[in-house]
Amino acid sequence: MKKVAILQSNYIPWKGYFDLIAAVDEFILYDDMQYTRRDWRNRNKIKTPQGLQWLTVPVQVKGKYLQSIRETEIRDPAWSEEHWKALVCNYGRSPYFTEVATWLEPYYRDRTDTHLSALNRALIEAVCCYLGITTTIRNSWEYQLIEGKTERLADLCRQAQASEYLSGPAAQAYLDESIFAAQDIKVTWFDYGSYGEHPQLWGEFVHDVTILDMLFNCGPETPKYMRYVRA
Repeated sequence: MKKVAILQSNYIPWKGYFDLIAAVDEFILYDDMQYTRRDWRNRNKIKTPQGLQWLTVPVQVKGKYLQSIRETEIRDPAWSEEHWKALVCNYGRSPYFTEVATWLEPYYRDRTDTHLSALNRALIEAVCCYLGITTTIRNSWEYQLIEGKTERLADLCRQAQASEYLSGPAAQAYLDESIFAAQDIKVTWFDYGSYGEHPQLWGEFVHDVTILDMLFNCGPETPKYMRYVRA
């Protein structure tokens, strides 16, 4: 039995994204998909004393309405210093800031990524390493891509020799399970619910923030607050 999930890369995603990675044997970053503006591809939220704040990686979009995530270029290299300062300012007093910053800071201070997809993958892999998630991560362009929304996903699973495809619940609106069944691949809808609260700074608890919020506040205790990540 091999479980596979296929999802576009996000910038420092929330905890549910990493639970999905941990729940499968292979996770395929689907960055051949069209880049979508005002989405999670290049931004995420942190908590501050003034409320939630977006951290957004500036990207080249003018005249590039049909570009893929893979093709999307980072516009201004100054973004990384601004983001790191925001993280220090708002999480510097959290219990595990120093521990997490030891491996995280170089991704903001030393890397010079030119494309969003490469940046996202690097940060996703860094978080997985810290959490002990050993799932194989591959890019969609390592496979042959066929036409058809569901057909392409099912064929990616076939090429990856999957017996089960885990998908986020939003895909129920368009996914044709019969196409997977024809390949003898089971479709399972991943449940992002049932999360409890974890220690968090700055007022009322919120779930929909970057996983960095949990890492800074919980450090090695993070798996206790997740569903599929194991300590």
